[in-house]
Amino acid sequence: MATYDLQEQEQIDDLKAWWDRWGGTVSTGVVIAAVVIAGVQGWRWYSGKRAVEAGTMYQAVSEAIRKNDAPRARDAITQLEDKFAGTGYAPRAALLYARMLYDAGDKAGAKQQLQWVIDHADEDEIKAIGRYRLAQAQIDERGYDQALATLDAKHPVAFDGLYADLRGDALAAAGRTAEARTAYQTATAKLDGKSQYQQYVRVKLDALGGPPADAAAPAIGATKAGAPKVDAPKVDAPKAEPPKAADGKGAGK
Repeated sequence: MATYDLQEQEQIDDLKAWWDRWGGTVSTGVVIAAVVIAGVQGWRWYSGKRAVEAGTMYQAVSEAIRKNDAPRARDAITQLEDKFAGTGYAPRAALLYARMLYDAGDKAGAKQQLQWVIDHADEDEIKAIGRYRLAQAQIDERGYDQALATLDAKHPVAFDGLYADLRGDALAAAGRTAEARTAYQTATAKLDGKSQYQQYVRVKLDALGGPPADAAAPAIGATKAGAPKVDAPKVDAPKAEPPKAADGKGAGK
């Protein structure tokens, strides 16, 4: 029994010596870990709260646009861009507001909103839509070189066909027929062969004297009079998740 007590005392002494040497470091590590966990949980809660608030503001912009309430839409988009520029809602709302402004004849305001989307959106797809619509506006104002420069920007591969088609429109309108045919040919090669959109581009190519539709290298020509205006693909608004409490569980209603 005495031998056991002696061994136990030696273990206690060893533990005390270890703690004297490493106790401070262990305590510091525990505190840091607790702070990090609390910070992560706090950030999740804060991010969730901001997402809900931004979603509410997005709905306000959308509703004002549906009702054609320009003053209300302007106030809502201003708050959304000022307070929630880093969320996915702000650039989406700016795209809606830009369309409203353009349809109302405020082309300068529309282009300003589209440039804001390009400068502030985090998602490449949203930036690409902003550039596409800005180039459309520039073509409508006969700013062909500006439109071509806008379309030169890097964009997701999924937009290759759309961008090539719009580039063809700009080149055709500028009288650069050969380059326009090349752009339309690129567009037909990139677009889904079964889509009506590709057939629409083929009509434009044929109007420029391009190769027949069954040629090995498809091509397209200038925009045909009365042809429908093609818009960039729509992107749904992100879904807001309810804010989370510090323990990670969903906040109660």
